[in-house]
Amino acid sequence: MGKKEQKQKDQLQKQNNSCKKQEELLKTLGDFTSKENWDQFFTIRGGDDSFEWYAEWPQLRDILKTHLLSSSPPPESSDGSGGDTPHVAPEEVQILVPGCGNSKLSEHLYDWGFRNITNVDFSKVVISNMLRRNVRERPEMKWRVMDMTSMQFVDESFDAILDKGGLDALMEPKLGPRLGNEYLSEVRRVLKVGGKFICLTLAESHVLELLFPKFRFGWKLSLHAIPQNPSRNHRPQLQTFMVIAEKDNSTVVSQMSSFIDQSSIEYSGNQAREFFKAVERENEVRTEYSLGSDIFHSLEDLKLGSKGNLEELNPGRRVQLTLGEPGLSRFSYKAVLLDAQKDSGPFTYHCGVFLVPKTRAREWLFSSEEGQWLVVESSKAARLVMILLDSSNSNGSMDDIQKDLSPLVKQLAPGDCNNGAQIPFMAASDGIKQRSIVHKATSNLTGPIIVDDVIYEKVDDDLSRRIPFNDVMFRRLIFQRSSKSKRKGNQRRVESHATESFTSRSKLKVDHNYLASSYHNGIISGLMLISSYLERVSSAGGTVKAIVIGLGAGLLPKFLHKCLPFLEIEVVELDPVVLDVARDYFSFEEDKHLKVHITDGIKFVREIANFEAGDVSTPNCSDKNDTVNGSFSSGTSTEVHADGRSSNKMDILIIDVDSSDLSSGLTCPASDFVEDSFLLTVKSSLSEQGLFVINLVSRSSAVKDKVFSRLQTVFSNIFSLQLEEDLNEVIFALKDSPVEENQFSEACDALARLLELENPEWSQSIIDGTKLIKRLR
Repeated sequence: MGKKEQKQKDQLQKQNNSCKKQEELLKTLGDFTSKENWDQFFTIRGGDDSFEWYAEWPQLRDILKTHLLSSSPPPESSDGSGGDTPHVAPEEVQILVPGCGNSKLSEHLYDWGFRNITNVDFSKVVISNMLRRNVRERPEMKWRVMDMTSMQFVDESFDAILDKGGLDALMEPKLGPRLGNEYLSEVRRVLKVGGKFICLTLAESHVLELLFPKFRFGWKLSLHAIPQNPSRNHRPQLQTFMVIAEKDNSTVVSQMSSFIDQSSIEYSGNQAREFFKAVERENEVRTEYSLGSDIFHSLEDLKLGSKGNLEELNPGRRVQLTLGEPGLSRFSYKAVLLDAQKDSGPFTYHCGVFLVPKTRAREWLFSSEEGQWLVVESSKAARLVMILLDSSNSNGSMDDIQKDLSPLVKQLAPGDCNNGAQIPFMAASDGIKQRSIVHKATSNLTGPIIVDDVIYEKVDDDLSRRIPFNDVMFRRLIFQRSSKSKRKGNQRRVESHATESFTSRSKLKVDHNYLASSYHNGIISGLMLISSYLERVSSAGGTVKAIVIGLGAGLLPKFLHKCLPFLEIEVVELDPVVLDVARDYFSFEEDKHLKVHITDGIKFVREIANFEAGDVSTPNCSDKNDTVNGSFSSGTSTEVHADGRSSNKMDILIIDVDSSDLSSGLTCPASDFVEDSFLLTVKSSLSEQGLFVINLVSRSSAVKDKVFSRLQTVFSNIFSLQLEEDLNEVIFALKDSPVEENQFSEACDALARLLELENPEWSQSIIDGTKLIKRLR
């Protein structure tokens, strides 16, 4: 073989080896929080092959130098006061670089004079490589194998903490915020007063939702955009942002300072828009705090002194707060902390907890400030933490909730309770006068299921006027699936109201003329948006095709079937056990206008879209594991394609399914149902007059904003109905031809004419709901 041929062979071998190395590297990046993956990553790359996340040294040099030199308290002057300038010599600045990896950032800083740098990483491989690489040229630099979420440093050890993608790596959306929360708590602990946490991040919404509140009280925040690498301007890059949090002794909440020229990063598109929306939202919250508004504080806020010293009782103090965080507790809770009024003793307890069940949370005694003080007085507690349970807590027993709350409320106890005394839990009765369990079942998909009949001590005045019985009985469907379930795209909704349905005690038959669920009523209220189309079809004797994904007890589709008989309704349910329960215990029946498909909801909609696109010969949403009761109905949306196929486009699509993966921040629906790809599929499957409805439940404003943003990129007309008494928000998306807000009154009248109920008065809650519908701008 000649030299030329040998050289070509060597080059080819080198390319093959490089490709194999790249493939091996990619395999290690499946989970950024895995120590084993990172050890393998750094082993493959070797000790001299540096890897830079986000921005590089030329873009960081000047801004880092400026902030690092001002990240330490000014030296005292001879008279004991602080000096005029905060700047110090580089070698005096104590810098921590958590999650250092094999970046050259620390080396560049060292060569610029910052000699007191401590680098930590939980990968022993990379720390060994970096120590070997720097031990001679940079002998003063320190390297430690350490978990950045649990660092072995004493409090207030560093003047600056420099994070280059570390927080982003911990905030894997599928894993939730637990690791990120633990890490930022460590940052707060080991940073000196006057020191700076410098965080380089891509600023995704779920990261900012944790980062901004964590540094709200006692911190000054400034925001910067890192210039893009000019050598890579041939294609748009993700923008790197720098968030700088300076530790302060004050508990004053100040606005975040932005040093970003928005026009300079417009090409970052949606990333930049989401960032500025998050900044605007956070500054609005900070304004509310600074104005002293009665808003909900976080536990972190209170521990930082946002409402005074929690260690001490402050007679008459009343604070609304949220307890629990995704990843750190099973549930989140709305709470009110009340320190008993002056001269209201003697007290039996220094601190107590009072649980208010959801069925009673709206009563005057528990919802008004005056009523709450009466509860404090009767509890004989110097400090009472009142927990107002809601639909997000309905998946746990009282024992589960108490166990979940115990470590949280201990952090709210005054100093007198730190002697190990137990904090008593008290509770209002659940308002149930009588309860009998009708049926218990367990499903491999949904978990334990309970059907019970209950009589409440008190029902809504509106209902009691319409029901001619002293005791109104409700039948409830309760899902008790463990929150640890990870079944993707779970099409079961843990009913927020336990799926109540009115039953006559004498006949014990479910009455499908009544909906107890306020959000179910809200869904029907939204049909006002296409009421003119519905009325036109109905008057012509036609039919409208409606798809409901998520059966539950079958109450919503059954009610739709009775009150709007021109609908051709198809229900998609994943769990056949749920269908059996609906049939056997909630009088759910199918007929030629109401059919159920036991299959996956996303697959069902996609097969309709594929049929419309001509990708399949006929729409058949079943496979060998599916049970389909009835076939597709074409409704009035039937069109004829050029090839002779009829159209099966939907006029109404309702998504009413819960999420089994609560780490996404969504309680309902499962996150798969709001992904861009599915939303596009929905749009292509809807008729021109089509209406898309989502029951949305989330405590996270950032998560909800992300859902709204995705919807707005696909649908030009979005409306919302926010239910005051619940977490549910019903979202309506129209494909085309929306009704204008000045036409709502006329559209509402049209809907009222369409509703066919045996008791017309029961339609009033639906009509009232139309007044709450607002367009999302």
